[in-house]
Amino acid sequence: MPEPLISVIICTHNRAAYLGAAIDSLLAQDFEPFEILVIDNASTDATRQVVEQRLGHARLRYLYEPVLGLSVARNRGAVAAQGRLLAYLDDDAEASVGWLSALNQAFAADAEVAIAGGKVTLLWPPNTLPPRWLSPALAGNLGAYDLGELPQLITQPGLTPRGLNYAIRQAFLQQIGGFDPQLGRVGKNLLSNEELHMTQQALKRGFKVLYLPEALVAHQVAPERLNPRWFLRRSWWQGISEAYRESLDGALTLGKVRSRSVCLLRGLYKAARYWRDLAQCFDNLVYAYGQLGYVLSSLRLLSTSSPGAAAPSESSVS
Repeated sequence: MPEPLISVIICTHNRAAYLGAAIDSLLAQDFEPFEILVIDNASTDATRQVVEQRLGHARLRYLYEPVLGLSVARNRGAVAAQGRLLAYLDDDAEASVGWLSALNQAFAADAEVAIAGGKVTLLWPPNTLPPRWLSPALAGNLGAYDLGELPQLITQPGLTPRGLNYAIRQAFLQQIGGFDPQLGRVGKNLLSNEELHMTQQALKRGFKVLYLPEALVAHQVAPERLNPRWFLRRSWWQGISEAYRESLDGALTLGKVRSRSVCLLRGLYKAARYWRDLAQCFDNLVYAYGQLGYVLSSLRLLSTSSPGAAAPSESSVS
C-alpha cells in the first residue's frame, strides 16, 4: 500500500455491535491513499474478533491500548499513525463515501487549516422515533451537528466540530502535546470538551478551524441513550468538563461561578414556566443540571492550590 496521506483512527471501547459498520464505511471510501487504525481501548467484548474479520484489507491495523480513556486512545493512534492528516471517526458512526475526499480537499487547499469536521446526522434504532421530550437542541447531545449547507470558518470554540467526525493535522497535534488525558471520556465518566480545548489552542496560534458539510457522517443513536436520565447525566458531566477546561486555561474565577449560579436559577425558572411544553421544559431542566455540575466542580477546583487539578472521578460526583 502507498504511504498514507490520511490516517483514520477509530477509538473503541466495548462497541463491537457497531464497530463493523464503522470500519466497512471506511473501506468503501472513494479516496486513497489512507490507512485505518482501530485502537481497542481495553474492550472486553468481541471487538478484536470484529477487526480480525477484516484484517485481510491491507490498509487496516489493530492496536490494543490497556489504559482506559478516549484521549489516551486518541494519542496512541496519533503516535502510531503514518499520515500527515489524522481523521477520527467514532466506533458507532458511519462515514459517507466522500468523507475523506472532502476532508483532504479542505486541508490541501489551505495550509493554515489545523482542524476540520463535518455535518453529523442521526441514525435512530429500528422502529424508533425521537421522543416527545427531546428538543432539537438536546439532539446535539446525541451527536447531531449541522451548521448549514455551506463551509464555515469556526471562530467560536463552542461551535467546534464534533469529535465523532473530526480531522486534525498531525504536526499541529504534536505541537500542542496531544489530547489532554484529563479531558475526554473515561469509561462511564462522561468528561468532554477536548475538541473545544483543541479549537481554542488552534485559534490562539492563528490557525483555522473549518466546518465542512460535505464531510458527512451518520451517528448511531444507542437505545440506552433515549432515557431522560442519560441526558441529565450527560449535561452534569458537560458542566464539570467546562469547569475543568477553564481551570486548565487559568480562566476559572469566582465571578464565573456566580454567573453560572444565576444561569442555574434561570434554567429552573424556565423549566417551571414551560411545564406544559414537555421538550422545552426538559431542555431547561437539563441545562440547569449542567450548570449545577459546573458550579460544584468549580468550587472544588478553586479550593485546590493549583489550576487544572485532576479531573473528578465517577465516584466523586455521583
